[in-house]
Amino acid sequence: MEAAGDLPQGCAPAREAEEPPGAPALPAEEPPGQEVPPAEAGRERGRGRRGAGPQGPPGRGARGRGRRAPGRRGGDDGGRAGRRPRVTVDSSKAKTSLEALKISLRQLRWREFPFGRRLPCDIYWHGVSFHDNDIFSGQVNKFPGMTEMVRKITLSRAVRTMQDLFPLEYNFYPRSWILPEEFPLFVDEVRMMKDSDPSWKPTFIVKPDGGCQGDGIYLIKDPSDIRLTGGIRPAVVQEYICKPLLVDKLKFDIRLYVLLKSLEPLEIYIAKDGLSRFCTEPYQEPTLKNLHQVFMHLTNYSLNIHSGNFVHSDNANTGSKRTFSSILCRLSSRGADVKKLWSDIISLVIKTIIALTPELKVYYQSDIPAGKPGPTCFQILGFDILLMKNLKPMLLEVNANPSMRIEHEQELSPGVFENVPSPVDEEVKVAVIRDTLRLVDPQKKKRKDIQCQALEQVSEAKEEALEVPPEQDTSRAPEPGLPSLCLKQVFPKYAKQFSHLQLVDRVAALFIRFLGVRGTTKLGPTGFRTFIRHCKLSNSNFSMASVDILYIDITRRWNSMGIDHKESGMCLQAFVEAFFCLAQKKYKSLPLHEQVGSLVGFCEYHLAALDEKRQVCGRGAAERRAAVGAGQTDGLHLAPAAHPPLLSRTAVATKLTDGRSHRY
Repeated sequence: MEAAGDLPQGCAPAREAEEPPGAPALPAEEPPGQEVPPAEAGRERGRGRRGAGPQGPPGRGARGRGRRAPGRRGGDDGGRAGRRPRVTVDSSKAKTSLEALKISLRQLRWREFPFGRRLPCDIYWHGVSFHDNDIFSGQVNKFPGMTEMVRKITLSRAVRTMQDLFPLEYNFYPRSWILPEEFPLFVDEVRMMKDSDPSWKPTFIVKPDGGCQGDGIYLIKDPSDIRLTGGIRPAVVQEYICKPLLVDKLKFDIRLYVLLKSLEPLEIYIAKDGLSRFCTEPYQEPTLKNLHQVFMHLTNYSLNIHSGNFVHSDNANTGSKRTFSSILCRLSSRGADVKKLWSDIISLVIKTIIALTPELKVYYQSDIPAGKPGPTCFQILGFDILLMKNLKPMLLEVNANPSMRIEHEQELSPGVFENVPSPVDEEVKVAVIRDTLRLVDPQKKKRKDIQCQALEQVSEAKEEALEVPPEQDTSRAPEPGLPSLCLKQVFPKYAKQFSHLQLVDRVAALFIRFLGVRGTTKLGPTGFRTFIRHCKLSNSNFSMASVDILYIDITRRWNSMGIDHKESGMCLQAFVEAFFCLAQKKYKSLPLHEQVGSLVGFCEYHLAALDEKRQVCGRGAAERRAAVGAGQTDGLHLAPAAHPPLLSRTAVATKLTDGRSHRY
């Protein structure tokens, strides 16, 4: 690697890294599948002015609200009799991902409903968020609460909690401070670090909490440079990474696409290729003179596209937007350990999602409580990763709604634009959407169930005749006409390596158990006291009065930070802080992660014993009711009026048992 962190210009065709032994990395490049027929994979590449083109009718397009497309015969999902029903997709809310989605659906030969449908669809593809009260079945490509969870402040809080527990495991996220509440802390810590090391000349990057596409981001050299006009806006300030890896003397980042297929059980897939997005001015370390040159320091595509140096290219190896595989190729040609790099990136992704899932589960049970009809969810996330000069990947942010556009805008004259196809975007994004749909295909499970039933009916002799050598087994082959999947499962495949990190997830399970009322996301004082009592955490040194004081102090502080005020009570982050306090009181001599792990195990043990006791009581009550019923039917004539005390006690015990089971 050159001293400046630059890579050479020449590079052979991109080749994917092999999977390192014993480490989570992506597999070797798979042979391409059959070519998709032009009629199915073809795409109209007509050019049009911005804003032109067909649009759906105004109003809601969700199930039960949308209109049928003109000339369509509703309910004709299966075509002619005997043909397998096609998967149906409601794309009325797809927005910017619409073109890539349409290409994917044509390749899969699935049926699209661009204006919604009165009957239920198998999949609902939303462009922004999950919320839609009209969907009661099928699958939605968004998780409730994901948009809120990956905002800069919420993400920083979630990662910081994990950094407190596992500082060495979560060193891929820059040191961060949350504004405005941590501004005094930021000032004090920077002053202390400068006093201890006078040669330290830091640079910080300020990111507005609600900003996107680079909006409002700026660099500073000192805390006093933070813009105070109208007060400090909610934001995250981070240490700026001054020594990034450079290619062609330019700074770049990686947009990697990650599929969160399910929360319970946790299932994660990573795309084998992504995008590398380049700055448009040669990089120099930040100084007071170049601090405001966004085309040098910020890699956001939406900013750099307005630079006169932005290069649109049809080649994956050149231009201002390239494939990540082309960067890996260049790294490999210089002798870099690409296998370790992939392993580090995959580890970063899994650890980040582990940090996000506890609160996602709280949102999920609020929108889709257990027992309530509702869709299942999956989501494509965009991970923005920066490579340091030493090839260490650093997480910049996570996008809940990564752009899936497969064209870019070109300015013909001031204010007049045209849309031009982007082969690099199409190559990566269409594959991600298409293979996401293949993984969530609702017909796949049905086909597997039918095949299993058919095999069970075949005799042993026929089964032996039907045995197929592994190399001829077509069950694992790609669907006819489609290439191999571009998405690689990394969890639960590597679950053993990361299971010890799921402590906060277990704490969140305790939190959800004691929420009590379905659909809420905050724990009331009664629920908190019940948690303490059932887990046997109160004693002579920690009375219930102390429990109430702990609840009030922590809840009041978190609410003062501007946390959601729609509901009163203790949010999950506040509960986690309270849980950490309890763990430190009970297990003083252990490291924090061992304190928390010990207290989680302690609580789970007592709750399991309580559940077992309730089951025994419930079975006993059921047996007594069955005995009374049997006596009446067998002619023993146990008149209810003759034994009022027994029957009253039985009824009351049953009622209390059922009530407690329903409540908790």
